[in-house]
Amino acid sequence: MARPALGFVNHLLTAEPWARERLLGFAGRIASLQFGNGAVLQVRISETGLLEEDTTGVEATVSIGLPDDAVIRVLTDPPSLFSAATISGSADLAETLGFVFRNLRWDIEHDLSRVTGDIAAQRIFQVAKGLLQWQWRAARNLALGMTEYLTEEERAIARRGDVEQFCSEVDALRDDCARVEKRLLRLESA
Repeated sequence: MARPALGFVNHLLTAEPWARERLLGFAGRIASLQFGNGAVLQVRISETGLLEEDTTGVEATVSIGLPDDAVIRVLTDPPSLFSAATISGSADLAETLGFVFRNLRWDIEHDLSRVTGDIAAQRIFQVAKGLLQWQWRAARNLALGMTEYLTEEERAIARRGDVEQFCSEVDALRDDCARVEKRLLRLESA
């Protein structure tokens, strides 16, 4: 799994000279990526600013721990992945890697145009984008419908307003009990 992932990342880096230039300052350094409690991938920054798998066993300059759901976060909410990562080691290298990966973009249409031509690539990309948006909207509508069914029809899940009202009533009851307790203490001491 590491080789295809590194191949893809290097493909993106090759298309973005600014990213390779930022990484060149750390050539020869090693970064260790740990995915949850499982696999560890060590990569070395090459002299060309690309990443290559490191099997030398040398201690990493920076270690980055990613949560178990890293793959899902990359696809759905990349900023949450960066905020959930744990970092130890070189802060400069970690910040540079973070900046590069936050700003690295895949120009799918450009890559597709090499195979199909510009016009076909643009149309294929538009159709695929439309299909993905349709799927996303359908999934969102299904989730909203299920939420409404479970909160309104089945009453299996409490509505937000009901929970907030319950919490405020509990707070009011707690305050009332505290006042009664103080009054009783005053009456006992009198």
